Amino acid sequence: MSDELAFKTVHELWDMIFDEYIHPKDILESCRKNHELWEKEIGINAFREAYHNDARITAELDFLPSGFLAGLPFAHKDNISVKGRGTYCCSKILEGYIPPYDAEATEKLLAAGGTIIGRSNMDEFAMGSSTEHSAYGPTKNPWDIKRVPGGSSGGSAAAVASGQAIFATGSDTGGSVRQPASFCNLVGLRPTYGRISRFGLVAFASSLDQVGPICRDIRDCAMVFSILAGHDERDSTSATSMVGDPLETFEDGLSGLRIGFLEDGLGDLVDSEIRTEMDEWLTFFRSKAKVVKPVQLDTMKYALSSYYIIAPSEASSNLARFDGIRYGPCGEFDDLLKLYKTNRAHGFGPEVSRRIMIGTFALSSGYYDAYYLRAQKIRTRLRAEIDELFRDVDVIISPSSPVLPFELGAKVDDPLEMYASDYFQLPQALAGIPAISIQGGFSRDGLPIGLQIWGRPFDEATIFQAGRAFEREHDYAGRIPVPPSTERGAS
Repeated sequence: MSDELAFKTVHELWDMIFDEYIHPKDILESCRKNHELWEKEIGINAFREAYHNDARITAELDFLPSGFLAGLPFAHKDNISVKGRGTYCCSKILEGYIPPYDAEATEKLLAAGGTIIGRSNMDEFAMGSSTEHSAYGPTKNPWDIKRVPGGSSGGSAAAVASGQAIFATGSDTGGSVRQPASFCNLVGLRPTYGRISRFGLVAFASSLDQVGPICRDIRDCAMVFSILAGHDERDSTSATSMVGDPLETFEDGLSGLRIGFLEDGLGDLVDSEIRTEMDEWLTFFRSKAKVVKPVQLDTMKYALSSYYIIAPSEASSNLARFDGIRYGPCGEFDDLLKLYKTNRAHGFGPEVSRRIMIGTFALSSGYYDAYYLRAQKIRTRLRAEIDELFRDVDVIISPSSPVLPFELGAKVDDPLEMYASDYFQLPQALAGIPAISIQGGFSRDGLPIGLQIWGRPFDEATIFQAGRAFEREHDYAGRIPVPPSTERGAS
């Protein structure tokens, strides 16, 4: 069985530490036991590198850490820089890269007293929806180890779901925090673009990338968000607006809110069990909210194709700097062009190579107007249409994903089918608005289903409020996966 202490929330553990019921070392030990079970025995591969047994971390916890997080262990996605620790983006081309500085997100979490207990596995350079595109092997979903945990932050979600970390960081370019949270029965937030600094986050698509937390419940998510958010002068896209207290209206309920319920138009592409849960969500919100009305987003049908032009185009530019010379697979070559071609061919995996080629083509002479420029026009239209919807509603609800967690290998050879699993997460990324995935139910086979709540720009507080109202009357957030060995022993 998993050790249960590590399945408590940040706010529960904080109370226990400061009431002197437990010490942070007790929590680390609980996470370590779960690491031995889930990582060593079961092999879900949530981490590229884990520090659970690092004597330095144990020694640091001899003195009760100051700060709100009080030594709580968290998993840090492998594309967020940590001074003196390898940051590889789970790619061979960055193998051996040791950042000389911390990311802003790292600085803030450490200053708040958090303890990094590993670099979580991820799709290489955050390009994927299943965490099968890592150079260090795929991650398995703790709820069913034959299935994916979502991506690209699947290692972070699997680490929290299996009790190896109390919370985790992720990055969300087109759903990479929200989809893993959905697949692993967790809460994952994509904040408003610019709300959390990108300084020290290895760039994938600079106009889309955002750091976000993955947590056990909405209160934890709001608390970690409040630590991470704020202006950073080192990031030119960092917003200057005040963050405020995201918990101020947290328990205010739905009675004053207007809810928009997205009519998706996907028909059979949305899993039937998710449609059943959608009916349950609609019944709940109609019984509690001031107004519940259907909303349509006409431009949404173009979001998938637009995203997969814009994001690869930015990726092809951002990843051009990596040549495998200072770190990575550098070999001995007399010809510079051959060195570049060989190192990049060996250093980048097939999905990253595919997206670099797509982006390079879309930006090339003669195709720029037909592809990239047109995609940007659709993005502008989508943002205007979303702004118009928010004149009549305060939040919009939809599924987090149109599909249940799928089996490992099921979509890896069909990129278009894999990309389609991001359908409900792309409009918010393109528009730069906040969205949160919360626990929305379970399938007949016990697979998690995520409920997504969209908000206005810089209005994370209202999506926390709406999500909390749902969470308060459902017990989904308290459920944890059963290790396969325990299931076998009970049968």
